[in-house]
Amino acid sequence: MDWTSLINELLRGIITLGMEWPRIIMMIAGGILIWLAIAKEYEPVLLLPIGVGCILANIPLTGMNIGQHYGLFDVLYQGGIANELFPLLIFIGVGAMTDFGPLLENPRTALLGAAGQFGIFGTLLLATFFGYTIKESASIGIIGSADGPTSIYVASKLAPHMLGPIAVAAYSYMSLVPVIQPPVMRLLTTRQHRLIKMPYTSRPVSRATRILFPIVVTLLTGILVPLATPLISMLMFGNLLREALVVERLSKAAQNELVNVVTIFLGLAIGSTMVAEQFLTVKTIGIIVMGAVAFALDTAGGLLFGQLMRILSGNRFNPLIGAAGISAFPMSARVVHKVAQEEDFSNFLLMHAMGANTAGQIGSVLAGGVVMALLSGGS
Repeated sequence: MDWTSLINELLRGIITLGMEWPRIIMMIAGGILIWLAIAKEYEPVLLLPIGVGCILANIPLTGMNIGQHYGLFDVLYQGGIANELFPLLIFIGVGAMTDFGPLLENPRTALLGAAGQFGIFGTLLLATFFGYTIKESASIGIIGSADGPTSIYVASKLAPHMLGPIAVAAYSYMSLVPVIQPPVMRLLTTRQHRLIKMPYTSRPVSRATRILFPIVVTLLTGILVPLATPLISMLMFGNLLREALVVERLSKAAQNELVNVVTIFLGLAIGSTMVAEQFLTVKTIGIIVMGAVAFALDTAGGLLFGQLMRILSGNRFNPLIGAAGISAFPMSARVVHKVAQEEDFSNFLLMHAMGANTAGQIGSVLAGGVVMALLSGGS
């Protein structure tokens, strides 16, 4: 073994790393993501691989990074992010895990899933005011949908250079639903509103309805919002696997093996975009801040529409349910239920909120498709 060459290579790596202190900062940031995943359990299945990818991407001279031909991260990025494959595969698993029964039993909650996306467009306008391009602003606004795969999909289409911070913000804020949403809920509702009880009466949904639902939604999306079809079709395909009841093996594989493997690759690929040269900028800080604004605005949009439904129903509709109109399933529905029970432990809103929450999953994808359609020719 040539010890002189080994020592020289080691010194070269240390000197290179020392001269590039921004890389050290990003490696520390990657370590913080790993700590949040393990110690705080903030979206650990994605933040942990993102953190590892961030650390590896900022180690110099590895030959792994994006842009280095046949490097590990370049292969993952080109094979799964640049062509949007990973988000689409993730959506098959999400669809297989989602029960749209509460939505089908109470179709009016679909309106809350639409209202929960209003903040996307408010944040778009705000980000444009602060100097982001229209496509960058749209990508930031999608963070508010609390839908990680959709945020990645839209960013990869409209602002691929911002994919890293957008993905980190989207998944971080998804994990912070129990922290971010309750203050907005209390701000936009009174105690009397939160005390409104809504008895839940289960209405049987036929197997035929459950099977037709994903097919009809896919066809309508293809006609009305074609650019949202790739995501919505994979979400609905996964749900069809679940509801068909004849391909249980495929349904379980989509929910487990497929999602687990793709999540690892997706996290590493996203982390690899967090190189110091692109991440340590004022724009990145703005993305993190604007993402929180988008999240709060989307929650507020759902709550305000919930208030409208309360008024129209003669104070028989609890407006808290509107906060579940975002796509953070099922966390947001559980938070709505928890906030209601803080006022009255006998108030059970979980199933009503589940309807709005599953509608939010569809709404976030459609909103992303609308944004891409509007900006497909923009700059």
